[in-house]
Amino acid sequence: MESLADLDVFARIVTAGSMSAAGRELGLSPAVISKRIRRLEERLGTRLLQRTTRQIALTEAGQGFYERVVAILASAEEAEAWVARRSSAARGLLRVSAPTSFGRLHIAPHLTAFLDAHPELTVDLVLSDAFVDIVGEGFDVAVRIADLQDSSLVARRLAANHRVLCASPSYIADHGVPASLQDLQAHRLIAHNADQWRLEGPDGPSSVRIDSRLRTNSSEVVREAVIAGLGIALRSTWDVGPELRDGRLVRVLPEWGGSRKVAIHAVYPSRRHLAQKVRVFIDHLAGLYGPTPAWDEGLGLFQQQAEPDTKPSFSVHPKSPIA
Repeated sequence: MESLADLDVFARIVTAGSMSAAGRELGLSPAVISKRIRRLEERLGTRLLQRTTRQIALTEAGQGFYERVVAILASAEEAEAWVARRSSAARGLLRVSAPTSFGRLHIAPHLTAFLDAHPELTVDLVLSDAFVDIVGEGFDVAVRIADLQDSSLVARRLAANHRVLCASPSYIADHGVPASLQDLQAHRLIAHNADQWRLEGPDGPSSVRIDSRLRTNSSEVVREAVIAGLGIALRSTWDVGPELRDGRLVRVLPEWGGSRKVAIHAVYPSRRHLAQKVRVFIDHLAGLYGPTPAWDEGLGLFQQQAEPDTKPSFSVHPKSPIA
C-alpha cells in the first residue's frame, strides 16, 4: 500500500504541474513530496522527473511510467468501489444457530420477509438446545437466551426474556394454589435440564429445588406437559404468551419470576468488520421484537425494562447456556 501511495504522489505531481501544488492537494509538505519521489526513483533505479526551479518535466522513462501508473490507479479505484458495493449488500451464506422452540416460533415465521428483502442471501438455520461453539462450528451469528458472561464474543440485546411460574387451570383445581415458594415443594414441578429454579421476587433472589417425575431434554415437552395439566413450570412468555392470554395457563406466585438478567441476545464473533449479512439479520430480529415483543403484549404482567437497540455490545462466553 505504501508503494501505491508513492504512485499516487507521482501521478498528482504530473497532473498538478509541480510538487508544491501536488503537496497542497494531498495535504503533504514539499519535503515529504520530494522524499516520496526520491524513494520511488531509487526503487525503480531511474529518474522519472526533471526538476527545475520553475517546473518539472517527465523524462522518457517517466512518461511511459506515468501512462501505466494512471491505469494502475484507475484499476485500484475500481477495485475499491467494487468491494464497497459488495460489502454494502447482504449476500452469500448466513449460518445461524438458535434454540429449537424460539427458532421455530419467532425466527422461522419471519424468514420469508427477510429473504425477500435480501435476494442474494441464503440462510442456514440450525435449531438446537445444545451448546454451540460459534467460531469452531462456523456460525455467523447465534441467538442466545441467557445471562451472558465475559469472553471474546460480542452480543447485542434483542429483547427482555420474562419467565413466569404457570400451570393449567385443571392442575390448580386438583392441587390448589401455592401461597409461597415453600409450598412449591408439595407440588409437581416440571423442568427442562435443571434440578433447581433460580427466581427473583419480593425477597430478592431465591432458588427452588426440583424433584420432577418427568425428566426431559426437550423444552417443548415441558411446554406441552404443563398445558396438559401435569404440574407447574417456569416458562418464558415468548413460549406460553398465547396460553396465558386465552386462559389455558394461569400464573402461579406472580410476584416471583426468572432472573431479569436473562435476556434474548444475538451473539457473534467480533464487532470489527461485521459482515453486512450479519448486520441486516440482527437488525431484522431487533426490529421484529422491539422494546415490547408481541409475545408480551396484552399480558399486563410486567413493567417493561426495555433497553434501546443501540446499547453498547459486550463480550460473552462462547458457550453461554440457553435458558
